[in-house]
Amino acid sequence: MACFIVPAAEAVIVTAARKVIERKEKKENLLSVEEGNTTEVALEEGHVEHNFSHKMKWLSNLLWGGSVLLAFEHFWHGEISLFAPFLTAASNAADTKVMLNEMATVGTSMAVLITATWGVMLGVSKALENKANKEADPEEV
Repeated sequence: MACFIVPAAEAVIVTAARKVIERKEKKENLLSVEEGNTTEVALEEGHVEHNFSHKMKWLSNLLWGGSVLLAFEHFWHGEISLFAPFLTAASNAADTKVMLNEMATVGTSMAVLITATWGVMLGVSKALENKANKEADPEEV
């Protein structure tokens, strides 16, 4: 009924946090360049590394994509209407209880699963980055 709201709320929080982190990373990179520490900013040729805001964008995309898809599915099945109350379960007190229970169980489970999947993606990404960096410069460990 409304399980997509929990991942959507997480998506809003993650997107806002990503924007803050992006600004901070840009500010740190500009300060490093001004101080002449260009080696900290620019990676050596052949080295691969994604900054954290880029990795947070992966999570944001997973959450937004899943939420939009679920919202469409709920709309398709008539559980969401274009008129208030937008969630059809919100019009009846008994249905509202079921809806809140679904949000607490199914919605939270989906948000946790998506975040755990992102965690696995981070691990795989780090392993691939390390492998690429090792191949680019085998002397450095």
